[in-house]
Amino acid sequence: MNQAVVEMRTLGKNGPKVSAIGLGCMSMSGIYGESDDAASIATIQHALDRGINFLDTADAYGNGHNEGLVGRAIKGRRDQVVLATKFGNIMATHSVDGRPEYVMQACDASLKRLGVEVIDLYYQHRVDPKVPIEDTVGAMAKLVAQGKVRFLGLSEAHPETIRRAHKVHPIAAVQTEFSLLYRVEAEETRKLTRALGISFVAYAPLGRSFLTGTVQSPDDIKADRRSQHPRFQGEHFARNRALAVKVEAIAKENGCTPAQLVLAWLLAQGPDVIPIPGTKRKERVDENLGALKVKLGAAELARLSAAIPPGAAAGLRYPETAMPGLYR
Repeated sequence: MNQAVVEMRTLGKNGPKVSAIGLGCMSMSGIYGESDDAASIATIQHALDRGINFLDTADAYGNGHNEGLVGRAIKGRRDQVVLATKFGNIMATHSVDGRPEYVMQACDASLKRLGVEVIDLYYQHRVDPKVPIEDTVGAMAKLVAQGKVRFLGLSEAHPETIRRAHKVHPIAAVQTEFSLLYRVEAEETRKLTRALGISFVAYAPLGRSFLTGTVQSPDDIKADRRSQHPRFQGEHFARNRALAVKVEAIAKENGCTPAQLVLAWLLAQGPDVIPIPGTKRKERVDENLGALKVKLGAAELARLSAAIPPGAAAGLRYPETAMPGLYR
């Protein structure tokens, strides 16, 4: 089946063309409430049909379940996919592993679960403070030389870490949380990634649904992992909800949904930004793609940026125990 045509952006300086909006697959592995494999596979295939070619997974999601799911979904359609996965975030032990020998083992395991011969974009999911980034990326570079990986990426890496890594082997993409709600680290990182020609892949671009208007009470997310995040708790929830209401009002004026508005804002930040909103439902895929039709002028972009200025969000973006692993 031929894919529909959507806006494309280049991954890194010399990487493949990817859809301007990708698909994050994490929620398809029981992380945000219950999930259904058959429905999730149908959603991935629907996304491919609609022209999304950039799929994001990780070995940590469902302890390998998500990679297996994505592998089944793309079987027979490999040539339509730019496939990204990650290693090094060990959920079972709440630890990270960037040892060169582990890099090689993790890649082989991911290739097997995905059912593919090569991974298009291979990220270090979390930086290991016990292993020099030069050693980890050196091992990742060997995977490129072996033909197992095409391009390299880092997730939640500090700009100085990115700079050091890029000297060992070109980094095509850096993935960090980036939305109207959480901008500080992302905007600081983008000063470097833009200078180096590295794409910025924005995960949680909808604020983990906070900016979609669908989460109006802590009860709406009490059955999934978001309930453990400080931003969704107590007074933090109330303050963040008030920010989301501002977005909803501006979206109404622009004749689009809040999700489409915040994705359009992200896309307008520059061609280096590639948001990967996650969903397990076909209708959300269609809604997110609708953001490509929302064109915001300079005044409207400034108005949105002012409505939720950097640092305005309340609460840590992860539970306190997870924060040391971020932006490292």
